[in-house]
Amino acid sequence: MDDVDAVQAQIARTMLASGDWVTARLDGVAYLEKSPLIYWLMAGAYRAFGVFDWAARIPVALSCVFLAWLTAAFGTWAFGKRAGFFAGLCMATCVGLFLFTRILIPDVMLTVTVALAMWAFLRVLDEGERHPRFWAFTLAASLGVGLLLKSAIAVLFPAAAAFLYLLFTRQLFSRKVWKRLRPWSGLCVMLLIAAPWHVLAMLRNPPYFDFSLRSVPGQYHGFLWFYFMNEQVLRLLNLRYPRDYDTVPRLYFWLLHLVWLFPWCVYFPAVLRQSFRPADRAGQTRLLALCWTGFVLLFFTFSTTQEYYSMPCYPALALLLGSAMAAGGRWVRWGTRVLGVVTAAAALACVAILIAVRSVPTPGDISSALSQHPAAYKLSLGHMQDLTLDSFAYLRLPLAIAALAFAIGAVGSLRAVGQRAFLAAALMMILFFHAARVAMVAFDPYLSSRPLAQALLRSPRGELVVDHHYYTFSSIFFYTNRTAWLLNGRFNNLVYGSYAPGAPDVFLNDAQWKQRWLGPARYYVVAKNEQRPRFEKLVGAAALFTVAESGGKMLLTNQALSPSK
Repeated sequence: MDDVDAVQAQIARTMLASGDWVTARLDGVAYLEKSPLIYWLMAGAYRAFGVFDWAARIPVALSCVFLAWLTAAFGTWAFGKRAGFFAGLCMATCVGLFLFTRILIPDVMLTVTVALAMWAFLRVLDEGERHPRFWAFTLAASLGVGLLLKSAIAVLFPAAAAFLYLLFTRQLFSRKVWKRLRPWSGLCVMLLIAAPWHVLAMLRNPPYFDFSLRSVPGQYHGFLWFYFMNEQVLRLLNLRYPRDYDTVPRLYFWLLHLVWLFPWCVYFPAVLRQSFRPADRAGQTRLLALCWTGFVLLFFTFSTTQEYYSMPCYPALALLLGSAMAAGGRWVRWGTRVLGVVTAAAALACVAILIAVRSVPTPGDISSALSQHPAAYKLSLGHMQDLTLDSFAYLRLPLAIAALAFAIGAVGSLRAVGQRAFLAAALMMILFFHAARVAMVAFDPYLSSRPLAQALLRSPRGELVVDHHYYTFSSIFFYTNRTAWLLNGRFNNLVYGSYAPGAPDVFLNDAQWKQRWLGPARYYVVAKNEQRPRFEKLVGAAALFTVAESGGKMLLTNQALSPSK
């Protein structure tokens, strides 16, 4: 898909091709804001299987599987096999994990490192643990790997949760506890893993030390300032430069967890009936899960946040839910009945939409039936607001599958209890995820520029120009593996690196583009359809030849193509 999905995939491809594993680049411009491990893992997948879009997704997919297993193993150790199985089931089939792993972001990998660190922390403190040194090493290694995935929060979240746990259990100043945790040797392990890349990135992208709290266009402070001061400190303070993001309203941020943890969120009231006293392993795990979840949610309550930022607390919530589901009781039974009512209503809603759009025509692709809300696109789910009733006419098959899924969930939740009801809910989610996957195929022309890239590859060679912003048409770069001129594209993610010493001059303004377009060489431009009047005003309609259109986007060239093309 366009945006961050293809951006991540192309960075990994560039690293593999160039041999520069330290500095990420987009179209030759230094891209200094992210940690590198996800790129390294994708590049490894490319080397093993070839450079394909599906190969880029292998690290994220395997991380999802490992996270579900890890949550189940953690739950089994803490509560027993039954609760562990339910915890893993909650993790594997919740909406949030599926939804936020459709794009190539490292958050699920970060969640793995946080969950492993939390389990290792409890294993180190457990008096019955036979290998506390191994788990202390695992804790430190998890933090080091996390630093290469998501920087400081990979250490902050586990450290803060552990601090609160030790404070509440009155072990914060226990010499015995700190001796078992081995903080100094752990620090060495963490730095051994994470420090080399940070040092190399700093040395290759000077200046080295700049702690300014302000930056404006045209200023370049090197890697260390952008990666730490800008991406960590200024983002926390909502002062990050450039301002290419938005934040979810606080109330929505909290309430949306009922969606992200669906269908298992109906058992949250049962969680409150559990004991959080650290008298045994189960109570200790629940207390740690509470500290873990509470800190993550409060941290993002007072910081800028996207919908998926709280993913690192999903395993903690899954552990609490699995424990409550295994215990059973009245609140679990009521939660199951509530789920039955909700899923029955959802099934009826799907059927009603199907009936409402039964006669709606579906010309072209789904983009023709969507609305536009550009102001919302700085949120990860901003495009959800583009849906209209008519757009569901393009989604009849996934709607039918979703209706069937919700019907299964409703019948299972209203007629069964306990494990059978839980398995029915899991089956419902598997079918619903399949419906969502089918729906994403319908959205492909709108969310991806792949059809335009395929048309470009079939066309005569020429220089490529991308209008507006790299991210808007990033899949063009991936599927064609070409560089391009960026027309009025010096802003947002690329603006900072564009002022680095030796940065390539790949940016054009309208006047420069016009001069090239009217010259003798063949050029192509990729833009949104609504930009055609602007181009006609610049060079005239006679100088614009349409190569392809898809998803509200177009590929134009300045020279006529032969009929065979």
